[in-house]
Amino acid sequence: MRLPLRPLALILIAAALPLAGCASNRNKADTRYVARDVDTLYNAAKYQLDRGRYPTAAALFDEVERQHPYSIWARRSQLMSAFSYYLARDYSKSAESAQRFLSIHPGNKDAPYALYLIAVDYYEQIEDVQHDQKITQQALDAMGELIRRYPDSNYAADARLKVDLINDHLAGKEMEIGRFYQRRADWLASVIRFRSVIDKYQTSSHVPEALMRLTESYLALGVPEEAKRAAAVLGSNYPGTEWYEHAYRLMQQKGVSAS
Repeated sequence: MRLPLRPLALILIAAALPLAGCASNRNKADTRYVARDVDTLYNAAKYQLDRGRYPTAAALFDEVERQHPYSIWARRSQLMSAFSYYLARDYSKSAESAQRFLSIHPGNKDAPYALYLIAVDYYEQIEDVQHDQKITQQALDAMGELIRRYPDSNYAADARLKVDLINDHLAGKEMEIGRFYQRRADWLASVIRFRSVIDKYQTSSHVPEALMRLTESYLALGVPEEAKRAAAVLGSNYPGTEWYEHAYRLMQQKGVSAS
């Protein structure tokens, strides 16, 4: 789930900068406010980034923007700061830096990358289905915005793959809640959750189980015709699966024809 590539244009630009003034700072991680020319400051940040000192690199890129706010390097440093914070796994600061870049330079050619970085910052904070899924929804919303605004970008292509994974994760959360209601014999609540999986996450891996558990819940509610419909959809789309076999046996036990 790590970010696949650095922003290539920025890295090439950074590599082209003169390295004058960098040597004196190579053994220091001093990010205190000391007035420095933009080349020296930017290259000090790049030096720290290349050596895996990501928080220090991010702070130095921030310093470029603070000391030289009207230079071309201020704009580039915003994205490099966001990328450095990302590598340091400080996702909130990474998203903040990328969002600042977008608010100031919405039409910049690197805007798709900035939006992608925000989306991935959310994506990498996704927790298992036992936890609240607010951050998962934020990741989905950010990926969706990237796809809508920049549908032909390379970042959108990767976002589409991640959207499928996020939807599967959200479906898993609905399944977890639905099973919880089943254990409490709250059948109507479980039906609502399992129907949500079927209606909202049709391509997820959880649909076969959702149909089986929907069959269970409808039978428990005493509405065999609805159970029959759910089992029929399960048998039509997922024949031969353990979920259909279980639903079929359950229908037989309850004396409901599966045909």
